[in-house]
Amino acid sequence: MKYNEALAYKKEALQKADESVLQEYHIIITPANTAESAKYIEEFSKNPDDFTDSSCKKYCSNDEYEVVSFRKEKED
Repeated sequence: MKYNEALAYKKEALQKADESVLQEYHIIITPANTAESAKYIEEFSKNPDDFTDSSCKKYCSNDEYEVVSFRKEKED
């Protein structure tokens, strides 16, 4: 999906998500390309606060995106 579609999809997912899901998982927009997505998630995971929704654009080569969720790292 295009970036604006992914943004709308993410917004809807956040509205429907249970509070525990929001606390336990990142819900982010990533490039649809698997290799680009993996690179973006790797960089995002190092410091999530440094990223915005549009940060994924510089990792994407074909303007195709998806919304993914993955468990947040536990802070000790």
